[in-house]
Amino acid sequence: MTRGRDAQPDIEVLRPDFPRGDFRAVLFDFDGTLSLIRRNWQDVMIPMMVDVLTATPSSETREQLTAVVEDYVMRLNGRQTIYQMMQLGEEVNLRGGQALEPLAYKHQYHELLWRQVGGRVADLKTGRATPEEMAVPGAHQLLTALIDAGLPLFLASGTDLKYVRDELDAIAMSHFFGPRVFGALDAYQDFSKAQIIRRIISEHDLAGHQLLAFGDGFVEIEEVRRVGGLAVGVASEEEKRSGVNTWKRDRLIRAGADVIIGDYRRLRALLDLLGIDRREE
Repeated sequence: MTRGRDAQPDIEVLRPDFPRGDFRAVLFDFDGTLSLIRRNWQDVMIPMMVDVLTATPSSETREQLTAVVEDYVMRLNGRQTIYQMMQLGEEVNLRGGQALEPLAYKHQYHELLWRQVGGRVADLKTGRATPEEMAVPGAHQLLTALIDAGLPLFLASGTDLKYVRDELDAIAMSHFFGPRVFGALDAYQDFSKAQIIRRIISEHDLAGHQLLAFGDGFVEIEEVRRVGGLAVGVASEEEKRSGVNTWKRDRLIRAGADVIIGDYRRLRALLDLLGIDRREE
């Protein structure tokens, strides 16, 4: 899996005629968009899935299987984790293996991921790490500016809701969202980002162009564009915390992002571009 920085501008406009200024709600993804607690989760999920597929009768090389897994993992990025595990089961069966239940794969993934995530959450709760160190740079300032502009903020994550709430507390962002936090459920049919978007539009009587969204995955970008909203793709460099991640950028462009950023450091320029009034300092 090749990732890295490239020479793209730190605010890249892909669709100059995107809607501006008349926003009445803002939707955020969590991991990679605001939080870096689960940074580089792909480096846990993808090798785990490749290990599972190499145990099938397939004659494909590990490199070939990695390409297959990378493609569907990132295509499904933003949906609940269970969907990636369902796809893994299908890939196992296609190769003559005997798939486990998707939930079994999900538990296996969470156990592997928690070896990294658990320590980061503990560091935050004990003060060994600060919320700013575990956030996309400028995220707290952006949320503050949007609240100051009078915009209600919503969060929708493909990560299980119980983990999202705990990590949102740890990273000192819960107060920005209040009860407007949504995440994956055991009854996975009862949650999707498309459902949340429709609910926001319906309950708040919005036109599609009045919805602004920030995300680093396919799903939130596609769904917001589908209703006519503005989709800001966050191609964050999760380990370096600086620059634009080329791998993410390419996929966000394919998903239909209107604007690409690496982080929120150029907050004034970003808010001006979006037509959002900010509090003068």
